[in-house]
Amino acid sequence: MAEVVLRELAARAGHADSLVVSSSGTGDWHVGEGADPRTVQALQARGYDGSRHRASQFSTADFARHDLVVALDRGHERVLRSWAENEADRSKVQLLMSFDPEGTTRRGPDVPDPYYSDAAAFDDVLAMVERACTALFRQIEPALRKGPL
Repeated sequence: MAEVVLRELAARAGHADSLVVSSSGTGDWHVGEGADPRTVQALQARGYDGSRHRASQFSTADFARHDLVVALDRGHERVLRSWAENEADRSKVQLLMSFDPEGTTRRGPDVPDPYYSDAAAFDDVLAMVERACTALFRQIEPALRKGPL
């Protein structure tokens, strides 16, 4: 969800070619699979296209390719930081909800996994992700406007 939302925010602001957004998990159990149909449906209902997403697994080499590594919950945050080989890479790992202080105050720092819930839970999670991604994009967009260094 977050990958699709952030990519769309960048495209709507004219920065589709300036921001590289990717999504990967800490485990390999869904590599190559599409998003859960309830995720795709929730995204589609809000005007996003999640149909092309394919799961991949994060690797330590990804730290060198990314300026920011966003974790959706504290468990993933711990795993990602433990995989970092230096403090610079560890500092790249941030919780998505940390960009939305209002959401963090209300629900805590984790984006809940709606997998074992009903379709309505996917809509609720998408709303959280949209708020946090919008706040994150507001922070990085000024640098995108400036262009490459």
